[in-house]
Amino acid sequence: MEELYKMIEDKIYASGYKGSISGEEIYDEICDEIEDKEEGSYIFMSKKEDDVIYEYKIDVMEEQFNLSYLDIKSNGQTYHIDFDN
Repeated sequence: MEELYKMIEDKIYASGYKGSISGEEIYDEICDEIEDKEEGSYIFMSKKEDDVIYEYKIDVMEEQFNLSYLDIKSNGQTYHIDFDN
C-alpha cells in the first residue's frame, strides 16, 4: 500500500501543487466516501482548510474503485491530477 500512497503523492506534486498532502489520508477518505455506494461514477468534494478544496471523480465498481481525477483548488488556483493517464 505504501507504493500506492507514494504514487498518489508523486502525481499530485507533479501537478505543481506545493501544499501538504498524504496519499494514505486521500486513499482512506475515498474508501470512507464510497462505502455502501452503488456502482457508478461519483464526484466528491472535501474541504481541507479554509482555502483548500479537493474534488474527486471516482468510478465505483463491484469489488474496487478507480480514482479518475483529483482537482485541488487552493489560493485561487486549480491543480488537476489525472490518474487515468
